[in-house]
Amino acid sequence: MSRQVLIILFSAFEKTKLINEPERAKEPYRKAKEARALADNFNTYVDSLKKLMIDESGGFDESTNDYKGRESLDESVDLMVDRRKNAYALHQKIDDTRKKLLALLNDKERVGVNLSLQAIAPKHVAGFPKKDWEQANFGEGIPMGAAMTALVKIQADTKNAENEVIKKILGEVDQAQVNLDQFSAVAVAPTSYVLVGQPYTAEVFLTASDSKSSPDISVGGGRLPTEAGRGKYNGSTSSEGLHTWIGTVTVKQTDGTMKTYTTPQQTYMVARPSAVVSPDKMNVLYIGVDNPVSVSAPGIAKTDLRVSITNGSLSGSGEHWTAKVTAPGTATVNVSGEISKGKTVVLGSTLFRVKRIPDPKPQFAGKSGGTVATANLKAQDVVFAKLEDFVFDAQFKVTRFTLIIVKPRQDPLTFTGTGNELTAEMHRAMSTIAPGSRVVFENIIAVGPDGMQRGLDPIVFSAN
Repeated sequence: MSRQVLIILFSAFEKTKLINEPERAKEPYRKAKEARALADNFNTYVDSLKKLMIDESGGFDESTNDYKGRESLDESVDLMVDRRKNAYALHQKIDDTRKKLLALLNDKERVGVNLSLQAIAPKHVAGFPKKDWEQANFGEGIPMGAAMTALVKIQADTKNAENEVIKKILGEVDQAQVNLDQFSAVAVAPTSYVLVGQPYTAEVFLTASDSKSSPDISVGGGRLPTEAGRGKYNGSTSSEGLHTWIGTVTVKQTDGTMKTYTTPQQTYMVARPSAVVSPDKMNVLYIGVDNPVSVSAPGIAKTDLRVSITNGSLSGSGEHWTAKVTAPGTATVNVSGEISKGKTVVLGSTLFRVKRIPDPKPQFAGKSGGTVATANLKAQDVVFAKLEDFVFDAQFKVTRFTLIIVKPRQDPLTFTGTGNELTAEMHRAMSTIAPGSRVVFENIIAVGPDGMQRGLDPIVFSAN
């Protein structure tokens, strides 16, 4: 039993027995605290001896994470036996602590108790000098590292002795009186919705039961295997629909009679594996843009979903994915899920159409043709390609175009430019237009997110 477990044991005792049965619990609680104090005081004393030995032998080397004087043969015999004789005082404290711990137990509690905290001289071997406990553990020829190990073992023996005594003291309260009248049977299942073939498990147990109890737990007349007072029920998942079950727990009372507790009716639903895949924008995947896709599968954890796509790639996790497609036609999103360790099933597939992004409309002066004021035409210098009423924010850029200016009773002026801005020559020609002139943009080429060139419709303006 670790120190943390002891803390939990004390806390549980304080919140239950000390409150509900104060008269019976008060004296055992006092003894348990005394045992803890005895162990803590002795442990502190041993810590002081360890520190003294470390300091005397050169300290602790952080770079090697070890004692600097581990192999030294001087400190142990000097500090513990010959000159300062600390080992003899330690021997006396071991005997005193052991005696006081045992004194906290009554005759019934002492049965079976064998505390490892003790200082016993080794058996004498013929042909070798006889040694007492002090000389055997800390005397001549014992390196500092071995002496430290002996002190660490003494502390471990102290902790074990403390644990054994406290467990005996506090456990006596539970053994003295057991009342099952306030118990209730409980059934707990991780989920009530499972897929065909997926395991359904539930725990059936008594509240406030301890790990040593062995109740008879059954479901539908069949006895369940139990561990630490709890039974585990594995329900059938071979067919769809609503399944119900009731658990019973039978426990032997202190007077020898048997008492049975029944759980409320439990239900769980078994469903066929399924998956729902839907695009977050529309029922079409477009080339050149990130297509958000949602994936869900009832009864399957998000982390257990496996999603793939044909004619493209997917990124994301859980319910939220992004699809990128590469060629017109169709793409299939396939979904599988891990329903139990090492077992994966196909949950479903969804077919999508794959299309190119629609052609944008060219614009100049904010329009795609018609009658425009002469001053407005002269003030503009960029040809745009805009995609209107499209669910994605897809950007197009004009890469080249031809400008034709037709003035009344004059030959047409034709200019060709790259990019989307008017050239200096185009600006000079545009500055000469007057009402009645016609301005035409044709051979307009634009490139969008998919990298494909698009030939756009011409723009025809009449200046007024």
